[in-house]
Amino acid sequence: MHNSTRFAVKDVRIFDGDTVLDRGTVLVDGATITAVGDSLDSTGFEVIDGSGATLIPGLIDCHTHPTGDALALAILFGVTTELDMFTVPERLGEQRIHAAQRNDVADIRSASTGATVLGGHPSMLIGLSFREQFPVVTGPEDAAQFVRDRIAEGADYIKLLIDNGAAMGHPSPTLSEEAARVVVDEAHKHGLLAVAHATSADAALIAVRAGVDGLVHVFMDQPPTPEVIDTIAEAGVFVVPTLVTMGSLAGDLTGAAVAEDRRAKALIPEDWHRNLCQCWQMGSPSSLDNAKQAAAALRSAGVPLLAGTDAADVGVLGTAHGISLHQELALLVECGLTPTQALAAATSVAADKFGLTDRGRIAPGLQADLVLVNGDPTRTIADSLSIDRVWRRGEVLDRKLVKEHL
Repeated sequence: MHNSTRFAVKDVRIFDGDTVLDRGTVLVDGATITAVGDSLDSTGFEVIDGSGATLIPGLIDCHTHPTGDALALAILFGVTTELDMFTVPERLGEQRIHAAQRNDVADIRSASTGATVLGGHPSMLIGLSFREQFPVVTGPEDAAQFVRDRIAEGADYIKLLIDNGAAMGHPSPTLSEEAARVVVDEAHKHGLLAVAHATSADAALIAVRAGVDGLVHVFMDQPPTPEVIDTIAEAGVFVVPTLVTMGSLAGDLTGAAVAEDRRAKALIPEDWHRNLCQCWQMGSPSSLDNAKQAAAALRSAGVPLLAGTDAADVGVLGTAHGISLHQELALLVECGLTPTQALAAATSVAADKFGLTDRGRIAPGLQADLVLVNGDPTRTIADSLSIDRVWRRGEVLDRKLVKEHL
């Protein structure tokens, strides 16, 4: 599983997750970063010339739903960790085994099954993403047990779904505020984060009142108002905007631009390429513009923004694992983040908010999840897709071999 390679990336621009070192060296021994600096002795290390390139931490996608080969597709594009936001135990078990045993797939953390109600979101995906009905919450009286059941399955955090269908124009039953509060309290009692799916402003406010730690979508049913933004900011929560999916759900955006990018196209399987090049057409009253305005306002209010895509399976249109995160980074920059802030949203900020203390930065003692990109994504975010090589736990990825097996 782990190789014992000792290598040095020399004369490279380093984005360590927080700041930029214009020229330096990173030493890696086995799975661990051992030193970072501007004049390090690399005797005994395989030397990689990083001139003209930038070394960044492995990317963290803070909202996904991996199935099948998704974790392999993700790492092809420098995503070395995915945070799963709704799955079922048998699927999660398979993904965890792959992530633990192999370095040619991304790592995974998961909420297991999210707290929703019968007929509530994402029940419309039963038959597409899920074979059968998953466990649900019937009310406040069984909400705590629901959380305990997810913890028994190995959930790393707890997900709530607060969605009455307003953002999509298709009304649906949803978790009540009272039940949501019980879910959050029980998660916190066990030392876990509680994060919420909320795509409308009203749902976001319910989630915040229930005490969640983060919102894993930005609302898109209406433009932001100062009252809503201030309430979210004062609550101290983080937000994962998932603009690529908000745009797809609103019928405003596809992933065709990244799908057709010459740096990526040959690596994307045909079914995922088709998926990227489509978006939903549901007559939604929401818009990508509303979502971008909300993300920009949240950023201005000091709310931490994390990068996530909501990439799921083929058939859930507009996204694909790995590649869509690069489109998300560009959208975050359009919302007012600097390129370094966007990169931090997918590295250090993501790691900090989800307690991933061994990754998300390039620093001695941390796991050697690294991406070498040609150019300078700290100035031009589109350069993030100019991937030269990827390492997970210090092992370099054979991108061609991974693609052949997808």
